[in-house]
Amino acid sequence: MKRSGLHGLLCSLVLAAVCTGGSAWAGGIMLYEFGSPDVGLAAAGYAARAQDASTVFTNPAGMSRLEKSQVLGGLQALYGNVEFSPNSATTVSGGDGGVAVGWIPGGSAFIVQKLNQDWSLGFGVLSYFGLAENYDDNWVGRYYVKKSALMGLTLSPAVSYRLNNWLSVGAGLNMMYGYIDSEIAINNAGEARPDGQLKYDDNRWGYGANLGILVEPMPGTRFGLTYLSEVKLDFSAVPEFNGLGPVLQTLLTSRGLTTSDMDLSMTVPQMVMLSAYHEINPKWAVMGNVGWQNWSRFGQVDVGIHSGNPTSLTVSNDYNDTWHVALGAQYRHSPAWTFSCGIAYDSSAVDDDKRSVVLPMGESWKLALGAQYAVTPSLTLGVAYEFAWLGDMSVNQERGPLAGRVAGDYSSSSLSFFALNLSWKY
Repeated sequence: MKRSGLHGLLCSLVLAAVCTGGSAWAGGIMLYEFGSPDVGLAAAGYAARAQDASTVFTNPAGMSRLEKSQVLGGLQALYGNVEFSPNSATTVSGGDGGVAVGWIPGGSAFIVQKLNQDWSLGFGVLSYFGLAENYDDNWVGRYYVKKSALMGLTLSPAVSYRLNNWLSVGAGLNMMYGYIDSEIAINNAGEARPDGQLKYDDNRWGYGANLGILVEPMPGTRFGLTYLSEVKLDFSAVPEFNGLGPVLQTLLTSRGLTTSDMDLSMTVPQMVMLSAYHEINPKWAVMGNVGWQNWSRFGQVDVGIHSGNPTSLTVSNDYNDTWHVALGAQYRHSPAWTFSCGIAYDSSAVDDDKRSVVLPMGESWKLALGAQYAVTPSLTLGVAYEFAWLGDMSVNQERGPLAGRVAGDYSSSSLSFFALNLSWKY
């Protein structure tokens, strides 16, 4: 695969903007957290809040209700406390792999330009889709995955129009730069050789739409509905092999598996979000969400060699659609200070008996706190923290004699999000 300056730049942007990991493994591998004030609400009010420039992505219709043009920049750090504990049913020798996620940086940037009272244009850069994990070389699941990064960087131009005092519509593009980089050990069993290695990496562009409606039947009460379409990422590249035994090397070569492109097509799920926002009085506001993600069409496949007679390097997995609910509140303590909190639940994209160490996803509960301080009427600084509890995620996986059986638990798994953002109105 040819590399270029543009590829290097985009990879740097992906690594800077992505905050992957479970989504990070909460429900699926799609994030509601990308450094915006939504982190301090557990995303409650996602499509109805429309209080800052991140509405470019969360609901483009919300740009029309902003009084001024705005710029919002966010930085985020994710720490994933995700570590596997094998049990006695595991047939592969090795260790527990260490902390699979650890610290991952992220961030986002948005701008909304008001053209007049009714028309607004916006642009956003963020990552809401991805996974990154890194295990020790000699861990028990090395024949399924050693290192893996699946990331998507979204560029989102958008436009909104206010039809009247209570109804706005909006639309945007989801131009996603997808990047995959995986390393898997290969068992040279029977050839008295150390493990070999398979490496697969590629990058592709995919495109989708982001549509939104915002209804405000009375001042201080809003309902938002957004639809984020699916994005297809059709990865295709020749895998790289190292350290193969002569028997396995000959077999793979005779079947064209070492020289032909390996297709890894996947569909970033479509999503629907319905949100509500209501101001009880000048100090208190409450908000909530109900959302759905179409993970059953994901199509993500595992890569590896699991049997001594391989005819393919990929294995399909089964995924479930997921549901999301959230509740949150904001308290305006003074003209300068606003505090927020939220709680959310996301269902699991996999059944317990189908969970894989490649994508160890599960249900999650989230608790969040945030604060925003108006330094001046035009400049606001925000901080937020969200804790996502994934609990115990069991794995009992076997895909052939070369991969062996990997069984155990990701015990007491959790994710912590730390966000810092700055908003400027002009």
